[in-house]
Amino acid sequence: MADDQEKTEEPTPKKIEDARKEGNVPKSQDASGVITLFIAILAVLMLFPYMANRVLQLFKYYFSLIGTPLDKLFMIDIAIVTVSELLLIIMPLAISVAVAGIIAAVAQFGFLFSPDAIQPKFSKLDPIKGMKNLVSMKKMIEGIKITFKSFTTLGIGFLFFFIFIMELPTVALFSLGDQLDWLKDKAIILAFVMLFIIFIFALIDIIIVRKQYFDGLKMSKQEIKDEMKNMEGDPLIKGKIRQKQMELSRQRMMAEVPNADVIITNPTHYAVALKYEESKRAPTVVAKGMDNIAQQIKKVARENGVHIVQNPPLARSLYSEVDIDKPIPEELFAAVAEVLAYVYKMNQK
Repeated sequence: MADDQEKTEEPTPKKIEDARKEGNVPKSQDASGVITLFIAILAVLMLFPYMANRVLQLFKYYFSLIGTPLDKLFMIDIAIVTVSELLLIIMPLAISVAVAGIIAAVAQFGFLFSPDAIQPKFSKLDPIKGMKNLVSMKKMIEGIKITFKSFTTLGIGFLFFFIFIMELPTVALFSLGDQLDWLKDKAIILAFVMLFIIFIFALIDIIIVRKQYFDGLKMSKQEIKDEMKNMEGDPLIKGKIRQKQMELSRQRMMAEVPNADVIITNPTHYAVALKYEESKRAPTVVAKGMDNIAQQIKKVARENGVHIVQNPPLARSLYSEVDIDKPIPEELFAAVAEVLAYVYKMNQK
């Protein structure tokens, strides 16, 4: 019994899907950060000429105001122009970062909209639980991880920065344009070196997060059994439904026996009721059964004056080859026709 309660089994697809609906997905903050940072750096490099031009235009505007007397309306105009220009400078980069965040989330766990996750839950406002979360072992480990990653990244970045500083005596001999190009190149190298380090940490974090996520969703054997019951229905209830369906089907079948032309038996184990209508090409099996059901068919037939003919081979063939409400096959036409001819002859007498 204890083994059934231990969570040793991998989560089922339904368990994972239910967790997704609640907004519980394996999300690595490091992976989101590195993707966002990478796209942000690319956006800055691509938008730099545009941003530099907007900044230059803004300063030209300021210089054009030299000597103009200041008043309240003029200050409002300056503020409006400044805010407008800053928005034009910042918005493309902000949109790029927002799109990067969406891409980072979709890349990890696909598109997900979970209404349950955004519903307010007042249970989360419990101050006691909040204090426990602040001083939990998980938070402590997260803090150690962040500290280690920060010192490692900054340490390697400082090492490259120190190497670049050693080149300054030579760079001092360059022209101003060459010095700016050197500075830009080194800044790009430093940015991508640190980005590469963060990328390595992100890969490790993805592996750890996914393992913790699926370990947290592991199920016990009893939980899997309960889930199967909920998905497929309780076997006892399903059995009762099938039993009820069989009883209703048997009642409908027995209701057709009085309308049959003949009951063919073997004579104890099988009974098949046949009915022939001139509008149809072949006689139809309206009821059949074996053992107890066969006896019930014969009993109803006797009560309603339906002829019972003993023909063991034909009874077995009809029972095994023809379903209820289906016409007999051609290979049995001759044998059934002989039986029906006998029945019609008896009816004429």
